[in-house]
Amino acid sequence: MAQKIEIGAGVGGFNYKGDISPSTRLRFFKPGGSLFFRYNPSQVLSLRAEFAGGVIGADDKHSNDPFQQVRNLSFRTTILEGSAVAEYNFLNFQERRFAVNWSPYLFGGIGYLKFNPDIQTAPYKTSTFVLPYGVGIKYQVKRPWNIGVEYGARKTFTDFLDNLGGEPVTTDKMQGDPSLKDNYFYLRISVSYTFYKIVCP
Repeated sequence: MAQKIEIGAGVGGFNYKGDISPSTRLRFFKPGGSLFFRYNPSQVLSLRAEFAGGVIGADDKHSNDPFQQVRNLSFRTTILEGSAVAEYNFLNFQERRFAVNWSPYLFGGIGYLKFNPDIQTAPYKTSTFVLPYGVGIKYQVKRPWNIGVEYGARKTFTDFLDNLGGEPVTTDKMQGDPSLKDNYFYLRISVSYTFYKIVCP
């Protein structure tokens, strides 16, 4: 059997870290989903292209910071992301009978983000390159079906995901701190289908 190609879909949530939410908070998880194509050239390495979309948002009123409570800003932004990453499988993942058919993995790569804020208060650029990286685990339930869980961060190069940024660097909290770029995270469960073909001897 040759099993190089998978297609799959994931569902989960996006979270955000930036001027309105300096730390990741569970209450700010918003819905998201994705479709992906995975190519498995070896047991150790997998290559994945993925298209994801969803929502991020946060609200000052939920902060413990008195200034943020007085500032009382909030945002909601729709995001669309395309990415290409490499996965390193720790257990030499093999989709074969009587073989190891689960593995934790690390992944990293590059992507591009387009975001669409509900309210845009300045003519800033609404796209940026991102660097996705994180961890996951995948398990073959029954050939050709697999399930997985993954948590990944996205390093961005913009301070405007939350519609709050400014130049030059300022100590004015109303504008936020542009020296600290906004980031977001994606937690998902996935199901994938592996295409098998008989290899003639």
